[in-house]
Amino acid sequence: MKPLRVIFMGSPEIAVPPLRALLESHHHVVGAVSQPDKPAGRGRELTPPAIAVTAKQNGLKLLQPEKVRGNAEFIEELKKLSPDVIAVVAYGKILPPDVLNLPPLGCINVHFSLLPKYRGAAPLQWALINGEEETGVTTFRLNEGVDTGPVLMQRKIGVHHEDNAEILGHRLSNIGAELLVETLDGLSSGDLEAVPQNDRFATHAPLLKKEDGKIDWTQKARAVWDKIRGMTPWPGTYTTWKGVRLKIHRADYDDTRKTSSPGEVVEINAEGLHISCSQGALLIKELQLEGGKRLATETFLKGHPMSLGERLGT
Repeated sequence: MKPLRVIFMGSPEIAVPPLRALLESHHHVVGAVSQPDKPAGRGRELTPPAIAVTAKQNGLKLLQPEKVRGNAEFIEELKKLSPDVIAVVAYGKILPPDVLNLPPLGCINVHFSLLPKYRGAAPLQWALINGEEETGVTTFRLNEGVDTGPVLMQRKIGVHHEDNAEILGHRLSNIGAELLVETLDGLSSGDLEAVPQNDRFATHAPLLKKEDGKIDWTQKARAVWDKIRGMTPWPGTYTTWKGVRLKIHRADYDDTRKTSSPGEVVEINAEGLHISCSQGALLIKELQLEGGKRLATETFLKGHPMSLGERLGT
């Protein structure tokens, strides 16, 4: 099996395990591409993406173009690296034809869903939001569509009760790392056959925005809980209490509980705050008042007492 010359394209932390797996494989990573450094934190200091940091730590040639479309200089830099294949994991930009068509084996994407379900920028988040009981990782050959290319390999996993987007993301990233190496091995040996996706079963996973995190207490408790874990840690979910934003970090639900007015505090005990929904109740275990610290509910209530019958979301 011939080792492949690989350019790796990715940006955030979730892309780091796949890059590390390639570096530890018999394939040759000849360069890395990530998004440019961006301001971050309260000081708004320029901060490199996780992939840029990992690339530098491993002595890889690193490219961080402001744009890829219509960037002749960037294309020439890629050509100089003579890749057999380009591996893409959460790079964050749509690749134009002159990149897609550059390597002989194409551009191979690691996508954190079971395509054709959840095409788009936030697949694992929407799987949680929609209450999926299983999800997985897909490797596929990129084309000019959004996650529409033919599938090379897939691996399923179950979704656990304690999963949120961060926890599930870690598991999927590690599985994606293994699957990417297996996919490149299969391409090198010629044993892999790309299978077209069935568009009839496609669903979409659009980019999440901060305003998407607002909780609607007229939903069922299970739906509210799914939304919280799908949007933790980003963009986060929130409600209001006495006109101030209240962020919810960790929760559970009881869909058998008798309901009251949506958003009403119906019980306060050692477990946390029980908030009525259209069906059942949400149990808030960890929360944060705007401008305050993230606290366990028991600690929060010592400084911010609540009473039965109070309403959230008003």
